[in-house]
Amino acid sequence: MKLQVHSIHFDADTKLIDFIQKKVDKLETFYDRVVDGEVFLRINNEGVENKTVEIRVKVPGSQLFAKEQARSFEAATDLATEALRNQIKKFKEKGH
Repeated sequence: MKLQVHSIHFDADTKLIDFIQKKVDKLETFYDRVVDGEVFLRINNEGVENKTVEIRVKVPGSQLFAKEQARSFEAATDLATEALRNQIKKFKEKGH
């Protein structure tokens, strides 16, 4: 899937971007009509769970979005892709 990754106010390393790409690509196993995706990575200054991942994927006629916060970008990505997987299942159940 074509995926744009934006790291806000820092440079994400290749390892992290590859990890996110693999996780988001797995969403296509649940719904093969995902058009593309966009990811925003942010570091907040407060608390231990200060890594925020926002993932937006486009599907025909709609957009699905998940935003999660955790101690690491990997953990937040896991949570966000899990949320998107559930949204994709619901989206398909509606007959899309």
